[in-house]
Amino acid sequence: MSDKTFLQWPFFEGKHRVLSEEQENWADAHLADVDHTDTDAACRHLVTALGEAGFLQHSGAPDGRLDVRSLCLIRETLARHDGLADFAFAMQGLGTGAISLFGTDDQKAEWLPKTRSGKAISAFALTEPQSGSDVANSTMTATDDGDAYVLDGEKTWISNGGIADVYTLFARTGEAPGAKGLSAFIVTPDLPGFEIAERLETIAPHPLATLRFTGCRVPKENLIGTPGSGFRIAMSVLDIFRSTVAAAALGFARRALDEALSRVITREIQGAPLFDLQLVQGHIADMALDVDAAALLVYRAAWTKDSGAPRVTREAAMAKLFATDQAQQIIDKAVQLHGGDGVRSGTTVEKLYREIRALRIYEGASDVQKIIIARQALGAFQGD
Repeated sequence: MSDKTFLQWPFFEGKHRVLSEEQENWADAHLADVDHTDTDAACRHLVTALGEAGFLQHSGAPDGRLDVRSLCLIRETLARHDGLADFAFAMQGLGTGAISLFGTDDQKAEWLPKTRSGKAISAFALTEPQSGSDVANSTMTATDDGDAYVLDGEKTWISNGGIADVYTLFARTGEAPGAKGLSAFIVTPDLPGFEIAERLETIAPHPLATLRFTGCRVPKENLIGTPGSGFRIAMSVLDIFRSTVAAAALGFARRALDEALSRVITREIQGAPLFDLQLVQGHIADMALDVDAAALLVYRAAWTKDSGAPRVTREAAMAKLFATDQAQQIIDKAVQLHGGDGVRSGTTVEKLYREIRALRIYEGASDVQKIIIARQALGAFQGD
């Protein structure tokens, strides 16, 4: 049984403990044997199920007030049970985060009831083939043309690409060079000129695609916020959801620790449990320490945001960097402790090994998080 004593930390309120218990009970009942054979179908099923259970109500907020601790607790629990379930939940929030925070009343009324009930699937279209994590250098254009903006260019590695009903998309409208010339739009796949250029396969199967736009007209009422505010919108959304990526990594790490503990107390070597070896105890100690350290960083970032901080760039970057990198190491230790069974296709630790790798890349790669943290540290030292 995964450790739950962290719920008594002062970061949490009673409602969070109730939510954690409800999520745990639901996951036990619904995620034991999710069929991943058809990834698209599995994601649609999971979004529907999460919506019917009421958990997607946390993924968006008409008043723009997202409870980050709740988002993190849900992602941690789902990731511990099923990586695709975590993915399905996460994208409902990330995909509509810009609408929750900056959308008009009409935009919120049209989309949030659908995504929060699981009746529509959302996506966040930011990454481009050439710019990657360098969002300020995005080249996809949105040209002002009377009553519409005309989109031209490509987005890639878009989660839920090919199955989403609504995309939050960022493109260059050109109000200024670099970051100040981007805008955010609501885009639907039925618009002429929008095509799925390629479906992308990864080591842990998720719905991913490259999107291509050729003269795609988006009505001006689909603009989120103001022209030129796209970079600020994207960073504000990532500021919230980056902490939840760390929480998902924490969930993977907790599951790996549980699997490792189960292995070393049941597996015998020379007539004694594997756990009796001091080297094994050292591995378990390192894993437990890293799990708690990651949890402290994750829920510090979430609590700080929920307490009213306008930005948690530093805290979120630290949480994502540490939690994802350490989860990779924790899972690797779990695989090692399983011996040959650790690399057997379909075992829990083998699936965790494939699931964790992408989290060190998406929503800001680990090296990018180091740059963010270093710049924040320099700014604080210089009094900026």
